[in-house]
Amino acid sequence: MTAGGAAPGPDGRLRCPWGLSTADYVTYHDEEWGRPVHGDDALFERLCLEAFQSGLSWITILRRREGFRTAFDGFRIASVAEFGDAERERLLADEGIIRNRAKIDATLANAKLLAGWSEGELDELIWSYAPDPETRPAPRTVADVPAVTDESTALSKALKKRGLRFIGPTTAYALMQACGLVDDHVRDCVSRGGGK
Repeated sequence: MTAGGAAPGPDGRLRCPWGLSTADYVTYHDEEWGRPVHGDDALFERLCLEAFQSGLSWITILRRREGFRTAFDGFRIASVAEFGDAERERLLADEGIIRNRAKIDATLANAKLLAGWSEGELDELIWSYAPDPETRPAPRTVADVPAVTDESTALSKALKKRGLRFIGPTTAYALMQACGLVDDHVRDCVSRGGGK
């Protein structure tokens, strides 16, 4: 094991070191992070959660995810698009989520926008920016994992051009990592390539 490389978890299996700091992270690392996510509502949820995470630790969002799901009606685009002033005020008072006015407003505005898109359009747009995995060597350590790439910058620009808010290149790359557009599990991690 190299510094920042895969490290043994509680079961002895090698994992990305970030995935070992809490039991919540072990589960998220093993069962979700880097696995392909498809479907407009599912991707809308990840897009929203990554935006809420901006400036915060991911564990903060992960531990409130069920609160977010309840508050935003399961992140169903059609439902959130119907939220009005009463729902906005409810969200701003909801202690189960991050009560950031700009992020809440962006989520509501993005839902209204996406409700006008064709079914599958968000999925197709996001996945069109997935790089060829053959061009991306497995990172040896977490230091080899970028925070921004050309693809995430292009995805961010494409989403912003379509009117979506709160999706910069770093947030776009976090989305790409979380949703399996890229596999940034370190080289010796048990979850590299979707798990073994």
